[in-house]
Amino acid sequence: MIGSAALGGNRTRRWSHPLSRFYLRHLWMPLAIFAALSLLLMGLHGDLWLADRVYAMEGHAWALQTGYITQDLLHATGRQASKDMWFALALVLAVSLFARPMRQWRRPLAYLLAATLLSTAAVGLLKRWTNMDCPWDLLRYGGDKTYYGLFMHRPSILGHAKCFPAGHASAGYAWTALYFFFLGTRPRWRWWGLGFALALGLVFGIAQQLRGAHFLSHDLWALMICWLVALGLHRLMLTRPPVYAPLQALS
Repeated sequence: MIGSAALGGNRTRRWSHPLSRFYLRHLWMPLAIFAALSLLLMGLHGDLWLADRVYAMEGHAWALQTGYITQDLLHATGRQASKDMWFALALVLAVSLFARPMRQWRRPLAYLLAATLLSTAAVGLLKRWTNMDCPWDLLRYGGDKTYYGLFMHRPSILGHAKCFPAGHASAGYAWTALYFFFLGTRPRWRWWGLGFALALGLVFGIAQQLRGAHFLSHDLWALMICWLVALGLHRLMLTRPPVYAPLQALS
């Protein structure tokens, strides 16, 4: 049987307030870690420090840009595998609409389908707006463009760039929704679901960094966007409307 956390119940009461223990652990602490790492990578130029060393390791050229493992296997094949997982999930959800024994899984499956789709879509839309170059485009790494940070004005003469956040890594990080899916259906499995998503996103992300396609911060932002989408949809789809009970102590 699916736990009450997935379909509403008494335990949702403690999730209602933004300062509850649930949101402290799942929203505010991740945001704090994200802000600190963003400052380190983008504000203090940790991105450039790390990319400099990867670039030098590859002989001052992106030698792995067209490599079989990084390009063909982890990028092209990995992207298709992620799409196949999504379509397989859609098929299982469709079956559940007609199979009565699976009716209790309909809402959790719909949540997982929506969260994975909207996560990657959100990253894709943000890529169109942020206007940042890939490492391989920069003069520093053999390209023809000057580096401009996220909050710096980039001259329009350079054309529009679409390298931030990391789209390919989001195909893995989108599955962080498995944490919330299992939280309400098989709670003991939630860490396995999260571990799978983080491992998949890391593999995709590292492959792209080795190719010169992204900085580490690009992956960090992709992960945070996917996590926030998964958390928000969990609140909307897998719990009842807010029940604002008196704020409980955080201890």
